Amino acid sequence: MDTDVLVVGAGPVGLALACGLLQHGVSVRVVDKAAGPATTSRANFVHARGSEVLDRLDALGDLPQESVRAMTITTYAGDRPMMRIRFGDPGLGTAAPPMVISQARVEERLRERLAALGGRPEWGNGLVEARQDETGVTAVLADGVTVRAGWMVGCDGTGSTVRKLAGIGFPGVRLSERFLLVDGRLGGDPPLDRSGTSGWAHRDGVLGAMPMPGDEWRLLAYDAAFTVDNPTEEQIADRVRRILPERTGLTGLRLGEVTWASLFRVHRRLADNYRAGRVLLAGDAAHVHAPFGGQGMLTGLGDAENLAWKLALVTHGVASERLLDTYQAERRPLATAVLRGSTAATKVNIAGSPFGRFLRDQVLMRVFNQAWIQRWTTYTTSQLWVSYRRGPLGGRGGRPRPGDRVPDLACERGDGTRTRLHAELRGAWAVVGDGADVDAAFGTARRWLGDRVVRLRADESGSGPALLVRPDGHLACKGGAAEFDRWLNGALG
Repeated sequence: MDTDVLVVGAGPVGLALACGLLQHGVSVRVVDKAAGPATTSRANFVHARGSEVLDRLDALGDLPQESVRAMTITTYAGDRPMMRIRFGDPGLGTAAPPMVISQARVEERLRERLAALGGRPEWGNGLVEARQDETGVTAVLADGVTVRAGWMVGCDGTGSTVRKLAGIGFPGVRLSERFLLVDGRLGGDPPLDRSGTSGWAHRDGVLGAMPMPGDEWRLLAYDAAFTVDNPTEEQIADRVRRILPERTGLTGLRLGEVTWASLFRVHRRLADNYRAGRVLLAGDAAHVHAPFGGQGMLTGLGDAENLAWKLALVTHGVASERLLDTYQAERRPLATAVLRGSTAATKVNIAGSPFGRFLRDQVLMRVFNQAWIQRWTTYTTSQLWVSYRRGPLGGRGGRPRPGDRVPDLACERGDGTRTRLHAELRGAWAVVGDGADVDAAFGTARRWLGDRVVRLRADESGSGPALLVRPDGHLACKGGAAEFDRWLNGALG
């Protein structure tokens, strides 16, 4: 083998997967057909679950300090505020609260972490051809070089070459006509409030303005009336300049310098399978979401982390290939739920009929002004609720149940030094507990998993059962040596 895993796509998902695999001691090669890193940003919001993934990859760095703390969304009808949603810190022991930060900056931070681990993306060298057999994948790259890898993972977006070559179906539907997207600078008197996102419900379509790091803004406008085929960035920017005062009612608001403009339609798609033999999919190659709610990159980062530790165990010969089937079993139902929610949000935002607009403007906006609804929205979009308890690696019992997320507990190492649980999960498992049976349980975990297991005592662990925590922060099992042995035998085969 030239490499254990060939990762196709050097966006946030491919980079996160490569970092995770390298943390687990798996050799990786990352290729991308793009000429170089993206300088423009599609996604611009990282929820709490995304911060946790980046933290466990040791790639979070100073992103929380760089981010914009614009956690309020105010929706207007003309100059009248109709709804104000406040996103807060979910308060569940997370690495960082929600962050407004550009996807380009997240990718840059992941590339820095990848370099520290000894990896690098190969730009301008996409996948051309691939065939697999029982022992690996033979891939032909754009530079004509043939690469032999044990596994190949497609993180190459909605038009995934990997998915097409693997023959995996990608059914779905189009949800909307055209959205215009512009990153640029806004001027006017009075200036637009940068403490939160502003949106305007208009009969011709919604328009939103989100503050970005620096002094830029992101403008998003639904505009079914814009019918220019293959428009230039300048044509898109000119259209937004024209409709900006019309939709907002702010005649003094003007769009100045534009750094990026794009046009897109919202689709909903979900791959039939996440795996075909030795080929797997993650991120947008497996699921396409509407932008409302900021769930696309977040779900993809979760895919990468879930797959990394499983693929590492299989690559090292610690687990059978059957473990990889749990990747789809745990992640595809989540993508289905996220698609359902983002589809509903899209339909509400682009409501075109008088009844649809009445339902949105007079009913739903009043509901979302309620404090308890806003707390629910923060929690739901954070994805901290994600649990695999109903999956093949889950289980029953008191909380936390096997498959549940374990908070970032304050812990103590064996030498008495202080640490956090999630900081110890960077390419490792953790046994957490302080009871008499923990020594035996820890020994059992080491027998199955080798030296990639750390032992910790949580501040509140007391004398309860030992917890075996997966590298992605979810509970594998709890109990003593017998329970650990039973779970690991069933999971790893």
